[in-house]
Amino acid sequence: MRFFKISLVIFFSLSFNNISIAKDPEELIKSIVNEAASVLNSSDPVESKIIKLNNIAEKSVDIDGIGMYALGKHKKTISDDQKTKYKKLFKSYFLKSFSSRLVDYTDPKINVVSQKIINKKYTIVNSVLEATSKRPEVKIDWRIYTKNPDKPLIRDLIVEGLSLARTQKEEFNSIIQNNNGDVNALFKNLEEFLIK
Repeated sequence: MRFFKISLVIFFSLSFNNISIAKDPEELIKSIVNEAASVLNSSDPVESKIIKLNNIAEKSVDIDGIGMYALGKHKKTISDDQKTKYKKLFKSYFLKSFSSRLVDYTDPKINVVSQKIINKKYTIVNSVLEATSKRPEVKIDWRIYTKNPDKPLIRDLIVEGLSLARTQKEEFNSIIQNNNGDVNALFKNLEEFLIK
């Protein structure tokens, strides 16, 4: 889950409090990038920043969509009660995954390069995280779900060609398959992460 956790730090470190204003996917990401520094460099305590970013994430990211995608083929075999439990666990897992690392993340410089409309439901926004003395340049693509054009939602982050959602799907599937197809093993794994 290391790639997923690192990517989430990037993913949410770029959030801001006016995210609902932008409707165009490219403008949405540009707005996120432009406001990132003020969020990360504010004098608010870390706990306060985390709360604000959690609230933003719930409004700007399709957490349920990512969660069900990450569950893969197993979403067809679980009961409604299990599905409800999973959505709650995944949401908590998703939000906690980056919060403990947020304090270590500082002022990213990201340039939005272009966008490509894939179809009526999806647009890919291409951006680049500028290189520093400590890290090389990183290509970041944002997969924006645009089925409702008035409320575009972030559904995936692709870092140097590696999809956060796909990586999570593979990791979750591995946990389930290594436990004889028992989805409860995944639930236990998520619960253990949440109490750490």
